[in-house]
Amino acid sequence: MKIGLTYTGTEIKNQNYINWLKGNEDIEVIRLSAADKNEHEVIDALVMSGGIDMFPPFYGNDKTDYDNAPAVFQKERDEFETAMFNSALKKEIPILGICRGFQLINCILGGNMKQDLGKTLNEVHWADNKPYDKAHGINIEKNSLLIDIATVERTAVNSAHHQAIDQLGKGLKINCFADDGTIEGIEWSDKKDKAFFIGVQWHPERMYKFQLENSAVSKNIRDRFIDEIKKSIQIKHIQLS
Repeated sequence: MKIGLTYTGTEIKNQNYINWLKGNEDIEVIRLSAADKNEHEVIDALVMSGGIDMFPPFYGNDKTDYDNAPAVFQKERDEFETAMFNSALKKEIPILGICRGFQLINCILGGNMKQDLGKTLNEVHWADNKPYDKAHGINIEKNSLLIDIATVERTAVNSAHHQAIDQLGKGLKINCFADDGTIEGIEWSDKKDKAFFIGVQWHPERMYKFQLENSAVSKNIRDRFIDEIKKSIQIKHIQLS
């Protein structure tokens, strides 16, 4: 099993994803990045990771000097990961979007962003480069894939973002909200004939820092993702035989 993981920007953060995805299984996690120029890597699934804010023109906004904007954007990363996402859709392989990756997928599909949540909401959602993430509750929507995975309607997640989804992308539905109304998760609105996809605003790969590695919104998401990859591989083998 080969999982493609877009490079989050630092080795420490990238290793969190690798450890979480591999668990105790024989799984190869392949780093994907514009610098590596490996968009044609053969993979069985795609994880879109976290990182710095997207380049605003990518979602139809020319304002680059908003509150808490990064000093430098990575337009080439947005372009590379867009190509990876579109390729994964075409190949019908499972996709998982986390934080920036979840936001990017929404924008690829025509959605846009709240560029900064503002002082009050940032107190809840943004760690501002501190050693530990913030934490808050989420409410999971009934009749969603996420509630099937998590099996709970309310739980706590970690949080490290100052941006959020504003307008939803085409073909998506919201599967959970923070108490303040911030969108925290997305999935396909119509899952028929589509490969597995879920996107979350939190970081399940580093919930272990809160001793929450066995939380349903960390462990269950990882386990379901791996199960879906195995199913996808099996189906493709049958189709080729």
